[in-house]
Amino acid sequence: MTAAALDLQILRAFVLAAREGSVSRAAERLHLTQPAVSLQLKRLAEETGLQLFTRTPHGLALTADGAALLPQAERVLSAVGDLQQAARNLQGTVRGALRIGTILDPEFTRLGVFLRELVESAPQIETELRHGMSGNVLAQVLRGELDVGFHLDTDDDGETIAPAPLATRTLTRFTYRVVAPAGWGPQVLGRDWKALAALPWLGTPPESAHHRLLNKVFGPLGLSPRRAALVDQEASMLDLLKSGVGLSLLRDSIAIRESQSHGLVMADRVQLDCALRFVSLAARRNEPVIASAWNALARAWN
Repeated sequence: MTAAALDLQILRAFVLAAREGSVSRAAERLHLTQPAVSLQLKRLAEETGLQLFTRTPHGLALTADGAALLPQAERVLSAVGDLQQAARNLQGTVRGALRIGTILDPEFTRLGVFLRELVESAPQIETELRHGMSGNVLAQVLRGELDVGFHLDTDDDGETIAPAPLATRTLTRFTYRVVAPAGWGPQVLGRDWKALAALPWLGTPPESAHHRLLNKVFGPLGLSPRRAALVDQEASMLDLLKSGVGLSLLRDSIAIRESQSHGLVMADRVQLDCALRFVSLAARRNEPVIASAWNALARAWN
């Protein structure tokens, strides 16, 4: 007997006949006629070359060969059932690659919690993290080079600020403070934007949120702050601040911490509001992989 010749329906008939001790009851369970089940049992006996049942006044009884074969048949049917269930599970499984644009530090964006939620809910998704500046992340999402990303927005008008192709969610709002090196109190305390523009600043690339925030303030005033250095990472910015190179923007939580621990000076008359948002192309929002990312994000930020 070949494996191909062994019909699963025949095995089901054999197992049910053995369990029920009756062809008629096996036929009822299988929704077949008694002759059809009898034919299947006869075919199995022929293909195995074994006598599997004997007839008794009470129905069918397994022979020694039939009793030995029954556990094997049950294992085959169980394995097939497991295979079918696994196939059904896979039909609903989201799989694919997800390219995520990240910014700032992972704690602030809750990146770890977000990824944990994503892995637990959609383990077949492979994630690729690309860290960059806020403007770069937005541009790459718009070009389709990233699937989702975190973005800092200079506007405070809610969800409608994003370019039309984008789906957005505001995750949190916070404040940027103007921070100066220790000992610069007389130059920054009580000063407005015009006075602060005359001091040396740590510049950032156009793609950074710092650059966009400051342009929004200084542009309408016709001012261009004096740039002492160009930096593209918060860690470098903070180090240069502590070294006395120039002014910079820092998130309020960091500004307060560093003013307390290292004597950095926070300007007291000016500040800038900002929003951390999660973005993807609106047209791709409901793609299974991207939708899974949005769902995981919602759980991470709820």
